Amino acid sequence: MAIAIDREFAGDINNPSFDVINFCIEEHAKEIPRLQMLFDYYEGKPHKINQIPRTTPHERDEVFVNNAKYVTDMMVGFTVGAPISYTAAKGKNIDPITQAMDTMRIKKHDKELEKGLSSMGVGIELHYLAIKPGTENTNVPETVPKIAWIDPRGMFVVVDDTVERIKLFAVRLIKKRDLKRQTFWNIVVYTSQGTITYVSKTKRLSQANLMENPKFKEHFYQEVPVVEFRNNEEKQGDYEQNLSQIDGYNILQTDRIQDKKNFVKAIMILYGFTLPEEKPAEINGSMVVQAPSKEEGATAEFVSNTFTESEVQTLADSILGDFHKTTYVPNLNDKQFAGNISGEAMKYKLFGLLLVLSIKIGYLEDGIIQRLRLLQNILNVKGQNVDSEGTVIKFKPNLPINRSDIIQQIRDSQEFMPLLVSLGWLDDIDNPQEIIDMMNKQKEEDIKLNQKVMGIQSEDSHSNLDDPPDDNEEGSKDGNNKQKDEGK
Repeated sequence: MAIAIDREFAGDINNPSFDVINFCIEEHAKEIPRLQMLFDYYEGKPHKINQIPRTTPHERDEVFVNNAKYVTDMMVGFTVGAPISYTAAKGKNIDPITQAMDTMRIKKHDKELEKGLSSMGVGIELHYLAIKPGTENTNVPETVPKIAWIDPRGMFVVVDDTVERIKLFAVRLIKKRDLKRQTFWNIVVYTSQGTITYVSKTKRLSQANLMENPKFKEHFYQEVPVVEFRNNEEKQGDYEQNLSQIDGYNILQTDRIQDKKNFVKAIMILYGFTLPEEKPAEINGSMVVQAPSKEEGATAEFVSNTFTESEVQTLADSILGDFHKTTYVPNLNDKQFAGNISGEAMKYKLFGLLLVLSIKIGYLEDGIIQRLRLLQNILNVKGQNVDSEGTVIKFKPNLPINRSDIIQQIRDSQEFMPLLVSLGWLDDIDNPQEIIDMMNKQKEEDIKLNQKVMGIQSEDSHSNLDDPPDDNEEGSKDGNNKQKDEGK
């Protein structure tokens, strides 16, 4: 979570004072219980805020349908299930950036990042340099840029309180243990110049708590190498406003199971029966008594309190329907999502989800622009000529599509739509220009092959002019000459 403070009170942002750091740590600590609760819901350990679940629903013999996990997993698949594509602005080069992101497996990282955004509403991305594998034992180890997702419960960004929200520094809290199992904290401060690492007995910095002198290390990113991503303006998770519906549905399902258990254990009341003097016989542990005649008015009945199952199911469907309506995540197990509907018809059914994705993607794009700028800075320090300004970042919601219809649309639009634009309609094409280059190369090869084939055919068609006549031709010529001589 970003902590906003007055720039004048921050002092030296390249070496923040203990008072400033401690104030920011205390402000961040206020948000940790909420973040903890939200992520615990995702992991199937529901509880109220500021409470720690002692046992899981399974241990409490409760039913827990993890709709929180369903929402987040679906959002991750819809948002970044199809890889994000990057296209450089005209005349600019971002190939080193895309190669670096491919090397660090950025697609997997984006999924981890979106998982944190969907569940907790905020995500932290840390940029750093790591030694390239295979160069550890060389005289000059080679470093490569890396990106890591950091749990927002253990890291935060500090910004100024202006509308620009300019990054001042970032703080990461790492709890550790020594060999004697005594806990201490590594408090790492990231500035625009480098990192300052404090080793403290507690989370509160002071000269008395320091266990060793702080260590400074330059990082060369030219700005704070930390990016805060937001899920939306309010920094809320995708199911944060639906926790009561999740709880209500699970309480109802638990009561239904308990109702069935109570029915099995129901007490039977006997009217007009008298117990025999001797112990009656038992069958499978149940007592069997001889029933009196009906004339004596004897009856038996169970004492039970059960709901009407149809009414309970109606209530469950209502809660679940409201849940999917307000989270905008469809219930794909619903019969409305039949397997034979077209991709275009599916889009209309997912229209609400697409609107939410447009909001999520807008905030996600803000963070990715910062990511590209940080990678640009460090790669230029390494001597690469990179310029990420104006890069087009394209998200492709991972939805079912009718590929044949799109290809037909691309064909039909050739007279008034550049191919570079129309090829972007296909979800699995990240770089349309690369596809156009491949198509042009293929056309050139086809032309050369056709010319070669036509050249061979041309040579074959004229080769008989210089060849001597075969035996049949000689015989025919001799026959013709003989006939002419005889005629003479």
